[in-house]
Parts: sequence; C-alpha cells; structure tokens
Amino acid sequence: MNNSEAYIKQQLSAFLDKHQISGVPVILQRPREEQFGDHTSNIAMQLARFLKKKPRDIATDIVNFFPDDNPYVDKIEIAGPGFINFYVKREGLYEQLREILQKKEKYGRGTLPRPQRAQIEFVSANPTGPLTIGHGRQAVLGDAVASIMEAAGYEVTREYYFNNAGRQMRVLGESVRLRYLEICGQDIVFPEDHYQGEYIRDIARSLYDTHGDALKDIRDVTPFKDAAESAIFEDIKKTIARLGFSFDSFFNEKSLYDNGKIDEIVTRLKEKGLVDTHDGATWFLTSKLGFDQDRVIIKSTGEPTYRLPDMAYHVNKMERGYDRIIDIFGADHIDTYPDVLAALKALGYDVDKVTVLIHQFVTLTERGEKVKMSTRKANFVTLDDLMDEVGVDVTRYFFLMRSMNSHLNFDLALAKTQSDENPVFYIQYAHARINSIHTLAAERKLDISHPEKQKLDILQVDEEIVLIKELIQFPKIISQCAETLEPHKLVNYLHNLATVFHRFYTVCRVITDDKELSLARLALIEATKIVIANGLGILHIQAPERM
Repeated sequence: MNNSEAYIKQQLSAFLDKHQISGVPVILQRPREEQFGDHTSNIAMQLARFLKKKPRDIATDIVNFFPDDNPYVDKIEIAGPGFINFYVKREGLYEQLREILQKKEKYGRGTLPRPQRAQIEFVSANPTGPLTIGHGRQAVLGDAVASIMEAAGYEVTREYYFNNAGRQMRVLGESVRLRYLEICGQDIVFPEDHYQGEYIRDIARSLYDTHGDALKDIRDVTPFKDAAESAIFEDIKKTIARLGFSFDSFFNEKSLYDNGKIDEIVTRLKEKGLVDTHDGATWFLTSKLGFDQDRVIIKSTGEPTYRLPDMAYHVNKMERGYDRIIDIFGADHIDTYPDVLAALKALGYDVDKVTVLIHQFVTLTERGEKVKMSTRKANFVTLDDLMDEVGVDVTRYFFLMRSMNSHLNFDLALAKTQSDENPVFYIQYAHARINSIHTLAAERKLDISHPEKQKLDILQVDEEIVLIKELIQFPKIISQCAETLEPHKLVNYLHNLATVFHRFYTVCRVITDDKELSLARLALIEATKIVIANGLGILHIQAPERM
C-alpha cells in the first residue's frame, strides 16, 4: 500500500477506535473515474448500524476527524448516500515517486510482521510422459504464485509430488519393453492402452544403444520402467528450467508406503470411528462429517485410492511446520480435495492453513479453430512444442493473463504476433522504449545518473500525474496478489501501466529544450522502467533493453 493510502487507513482506524467499534474492515478502493478522487470508502454506510446515524452525517464526522495539516490528503468530499472520496496532495505523489527511484529493484517488495513459510505444490505429474500444455498452465501459475508470495515477504518452497509406482508405471515400463523388442527385430502387437508417444521409442532406442539386444529376454519391466522414469524426469526438469524456475523439492508418494504413514492414517481415522470395512473395501465415513456419501480409500483389491496417500502427504506437510500450504490442481480434482481436508480436520490439523487453487483447462486456438500442433508426441501438445512455437515469455504471459478460474483459449495467432497487438510485447516495448530514450538523453549530455535528485514537482501535466498515480499502486498490487493468490491481477496491472505510459509518451515530449523539465520527465520514465522490470521479473518474464 502507498503512503497516502496507509495514512488514510490509519486515520479511519483511529476513528473506529475513538468510537470503540471493532470488526469493521477499513477498505479503500480506487475510483474508476479521476473526478472522484484517488481513494474512496463506503465505511460511513458500514457504521450506520453501530452509530445509529445517517451515513452522510457519519461521513461528515469522519471528514472533520482528519487533521487540516495532514501530509497526504488535499481534500475530502462526500458523495451520494455517504461515500467518502479522498484527493491526495501532489507533494505526497512526488515523495512516493522519489521512493521508487531510491529503492529501484527493491520497490514493491514487502516484509511480513513475522517470518512466514509457505509450501506450494504444483505440476505433480507422474513421470509417464512429457509435460503438456495443461501442465504448463499449472506450472506457470504455481511459479507466479510462489514468486509473488516471495515478493510479499514469504519464504517459499516449491514442491513437486509424484508417484513412480502402481499400474501407470508398470504400463509405462511394458510400453518401453515392447518398443525395445521392436527395435530388436521382433514383431510386436502394441496394445492401444499403452503409451503411444514417440518419446517411448526414443527411450527404447537409448536402451538399445546402451545394451544392444541383451535385454530382449527380460520379462521383468523394472529396468525398462526405471529407464523411462529417469529419462522422463530429466525431460520434465529441463522443460521446467526452460520455463524459468526449478523446484526446491520432489516428494515421492512411495515414501509414504515405505515409512508406514499410509497405514498410520487408516489407524488414526479408525480410532476416530471414521473408517469401516464392507463390500471388501475400506471406507472413509465422510457421511459422519456432513458429506452426502462415504468414500472408498482402499479398494477390494487392496490397492488404495489416491485419496489415502494424499491424506498422508498432507499430514506430512502439516508436520513440517509451514504457515501456509497451497495446492494447485486442475479442474479434475475439484471433487476429491474436500475429502482430504475433511480427514485432516478430523485428525486435529488446522485446515485454515491450506488453500486449494483450482485452474481450468487450456484450449489452443488459431483464428477461432482448435489447433493440434504435434502428432510426434501422440495425442497431446507438449509444453516444449508450445514454447518452440511462441517463445517462453509469451507462453508464460498467456498462461497468466486470465483468471485461473476461467477456461483459457490460448490464441496462437495472437501469441505469434510480434507487434504491440501482442500484450506481452506491448509491455516489453514500453520498457525498451524507455531505455532508448535514456540512450538519447546520454547522447544529449543529460545527466541521468541520479534521477531521485531531480526537481519532480514541476511534473504538473495530467498525463504525468496519472502515470505517477499508477506507478505507486505497484506495492499494493503485489500485496493483494499475495493475499488472493491471483497472479493475473499483476499481469493486468502491468498492461494498464504500459497503456498509461504510452499515453503519456504521446502527449509529453520527454527530452525538450527545458533541461529541468527534461530531467524530471526522464526521472519519471526511469521510475516506470523500474516498476515494469520489477513486475515482469516477479513473473519471470524478460524486460528487454531493445526490441
């Protein structure tokens, strides 16, 4: 939050304290139209039931409560049924602009009242094939959420949870074994339910290059499965690195079986009277916890459903002492995670620490038509295919520019457009344009080495003031995104900031015959460059010096 907003909230809180009112949130919003000020609040209407007065009368009391000689608010107006509109002083704007220029790359980064640790689990694809575009949206969302939380002051652990046991992995091993036998010259009827991608042939070919036909009589799929797992995980890690980040830890589901934690969960739930066995299966009695029906956690075959290891995994997370635990899942998990949280709560854990984010699916389109980009890797589009096609920055931006709650139509035609029609280029172009202006300033012998020392109060044109006001929203945007875990709001902010800058640039010539004004405007665009670079940096998108 910027200085003027912090001051106004402080005064409103003091007004509440004076009247011994608690439980009323102090919320300021930014008016949609400039004529209604810089901040607005409906707090007077919220207080009507407490103070037994008309909201406009309460608003008048609040206005009178503010000191006349305050450092940030120029005037306060009451509108409509009791809205309070605050207009900030120009001096406060220049002070905050100078703060950007002084803090540079640290601007927008926050601190927490006490150290807090957060764990974010995302992607978590079993090592059965390359990452697809569905995994890609989750990977970029997870990394962006993690980066935003780091910027807000959290210590964040990015974790990848996987299972390298069970039927899927056995089928993977058998798929590689059969392709290996084909390479050895045997006639093979390849089952339709096995893994079809060319990557299976690549793994089999690598095995043949290493061992020749020495493995052809081995019926055990283990060496083939192990080779596939190793190769696929190496591929996954390379793809993630290409996206611009890495995981801090990989957690193997199998460890929960090896150390007895799966059995321990069943025992603990049984002690709570929440487990029963009938029809040959073991059931979690969620009907006792308000759910519509009970859930199978161990099938009649003796194989656990994925709810059970997920419960054990989340108990493990809880016992690692994180302040916040964030799970990012695809829409196919929407019906299952409540059962895991119910088990945690029944076992006495604080489920308020857990936040589950569900993202919707991705469809590739080009000119309104659904696109299938690759047949080489079977019936899916890999994340690497997409990055090959449009680049890493565009891939990340497009995955982030819509709310994760919305289905994403990834428009390939727009993504491949290398002009300001492409929203990521539009933002990057603003950064590059500022750099070119600074290059020109250096050629004109203008000293831009200390922009924070320039006389900023000569910036009086409307477009200059609007740009300053937009810049100082950045810390608040980071704080809000960290609270709501919605990275698309940062993307939207950066696009709007670029729009405000381009409008300023159209109206205001930066380098003029007036040296003092030129230096002030150069300081203003340097602050703009700082905020754009900081925002793109948090999103792991490049801020190019030239385009």
